[in-house]
Amino acid sequence: MLELSSLRYHPATTPQPLLAGVDLQLHTGQPALVAGRSGSGKSTLLELICGLAEPSGGTIRWDGAPLNARQRRWLCGLVFQFPERHFLGLTVGQELKLGQRRLPSERLEAVLRQVGLEGVSLQQAPERLSGGQQRRLALAVQLLRQPKVLLLDEPTAGLDWSVRSEILDLLVELGRERVLLVVTHEPELFEQLVAPCQRYRLQGGQLQQLLNTVP
Repeated sequence: MLELSSLRYHPATTPQPLLAGVDLQLHTGQPALVAGRSGSGKSTLLELICGLAEPSGGTIRWDGAPLNARQRRWLCGLVFQFPERHFLGLTVGQELKLGQRRLPSERLEAVLRQVGLEGVSLQQAPERLSGGQQRRLALAVQLLRQPKVLLLDEPTAGLDWSVRSEILDLLVELGRERVLLVVTHEPELFEQLVAPCQRYRLQGGQLQQLLNTVP
């Protein structure tokens, strides 16, 4: 279980804290969604969880043990809102193998099948992939790290409706084996993902749990 307790984040550039005492418990196999307007702190929340930023206060625990930033980076996999902007490899193969010195071909092939990229040329440049394929590639990169927590920032942004549906189906599968947290400003798109799961709204630095209706 991933647990956030009284999590605060107040950068020096803002008069009010972006996060003002957030409490949240996330469980394996039970996806969660945080909705909120642009600028409400959704992306900041993910960056704090995965160790890319340090909170101003509060604690982040895994199975009861507090985690430092380095431990959170090992625990979590983050897919950014527009992952194609963060690709570093010149080819799909290079992108998949970044930080993976010894990556068995069987493991690589299994993950590509899992995200629906089997048959894609590893010599192809990532920017030549379609938008949906780029999202799948970003997911594959994180899954190869075998994270226990998967964090997704607006995973359907900029995609057409047919591709969105495919990505949502994939997220349903991925959420069964790990902690999965999605943040979005379009929560209605994720009804099939979050219907049996936890739903929240982030507003004014506070997290409010929502029941029964899509936020």
